[in-house]
Amino acid sequence: MGAMRKPFFIVALVLMVLVVLLETGASFFLDADAVGAVGLGIPYLALLDGLLLFGVGLIGLGLILPDRLQGRVQGILTLVVSFLMLLLSLVMIYVALALLMLMVSLLMAVPFGTAVYFAKYADFNTGTAAITLSTIMGLKLGFAVFLLLAHERFLEMKSLVFMLLTSLLASVIVSFLHGFAPAGFLVSITDDIAAIIIAILAVIWALYLLISSIPAVIKALRVDRALSS
Repeated sequence: MGAMRKPFFIVALVLMVLVVLLETGASFFLDADAVGAVGLGIPYLALLDGLLLFGVGLIGLGLILPDRLQGRVQGILTLVVSFLMLLLSLVMIYVALALLMLMVSLLMAVPFGTAVYFAKYADFNTGTAAITLSTIMGLKLGFAVFLLLAHERFLEMKSLVFMLLTSLLASVIVSFLHGFAPAGFLVSITDDIAAIIIAILAVIWALYLLISSIPAVIKALRVDRALSS
């Protein structure tokens, strides 16, 4: 890739770490007790951004590993992490679907179910969620800028560029569906739908990374076998 401007790369990496930390800690920032008030959309963004952080982390790892080890280590790590993220994303889809069915069932079960829904899920903190999403989007854009400043050839890494675009799109989806609800008490439902969409995107990317890592792992095994024989 040529000489990389390491300070810019380190700043980009730190910004993405902050993104994932903010997403995974969203329940604390939104200051809510119920799942319906906290929402799943923002925490689920960590699925995609965790994969993006992992991809950038592999690039950083390549800066310190010897050339003969890079392919093997990166291939094995990608295989393991993508497989675990695939399983996690599938589980989280199930969780979000179960919650969606519960909320819709309660809302439709007039009057007692509806009362339970309003008591537990109708109070969604859209204002704080919007601020959190704006902060996340700003950090992601900063990440993109510093990554480009680190080296222009990152634009040639199509999988990284498309993963970043998917991450940005996911944030837009959450924000859009928060505002799409015709009434405030329905935001928990549209937020849950956003979480399902994000988890599906994470499954697609995890599958892509898993499949793309297989040739590197097979090559590494062949090299190890050849060296041991």
